[in-house]
Amino acid sequence: MNSRPKKSFGQHFLHEKRYIERIVGAVAPRADDFVVEIGPGEGALTLPLLAAAGRLTAIELDTDLIPGLQARAAAVGELSIVHADVLKVDFTALAHRHGVERLRLAGNLPYYISSPILFHCVEHAAAIRDMHFMLQKEVVDRMAAEPGSKVYGRLSVMLQLACRVIPLFTVPPGAFRPPPKVDSAVVRLEPLAAHELHDADPDRLHAIVKAAFAQRRKTLANGLRQLLDAEAIRSAGIDPKARAETLAPMDFVRLAKVPAGA
Repeated sequence: MNSRPKKSFGQHFLHEKRYIERIVGAVAPRADDFVVEIGPGEGALTLPLLAAAGRLTAIELDTDLIPGLQARAAAVGELSIVHADVLKVDFTALAHRHGVERLRLAGNLPYYISSPILFHCVEHAAAIRDMHFMLQKEVVDRMAAEPGSKVYGRLSVMLQLACRVIPLFTVPPGAFRPPPKVDSAVVRLEPLAAHELHDADPDRLHAIVKAAFAQRRKTLANGLRQLLDAEAIRSAGIDPKARAETLAPMDFVRLAKVPAGA
């Protein structure tokens, strides 16, 4: 099946067999896993994942691709296709509906909305065992960046407070049809156990991280002045003259736990 990739959906279909095999090998699905693929496209990953797991749920927005996927999967295993925008899919409810404790997510994510998809998945992390995603390499670099790195930012902090971020390997443009203009990379995300998670208010944390990185060259005292004054920042054991890019993820948790108006 060779569908015409749609620019509006950011479609780049993976076709090179060795990279398909490496991704399936990284996921290593078992017969008792409940695997959910985001954006199956032409089924390059879908069919080998389905063959290994025996059943698979795929979330696909492009109705033109669904009949072909169903036809190709018929002799391979039990494929259930959810026609939906992934940002509107309740993964927690999906797990409960199928009587499973945790899902395993995989997919070649549309690069133009990859960050919103990542944040959406993290909201349901308690119902997810792991995630294996293909993304723009630049995004994977940001996800895994450490404090002090030029690409360390909001995405790094928020994901690392929810998951272990493990970059796996790079995939060149030629592995796709049409070739994207950038290198891609595969990353594994492992949601943290309950006892490893922070206990700050999520909305407060998000507001502080967003404000801190909004103008990354500003000091925390300047960047957070609408949320925390210098003395409040100091009370968290952090220098108000420091910049956001130098703080570890848990430093932001400490800032979020300073009472508002302190």
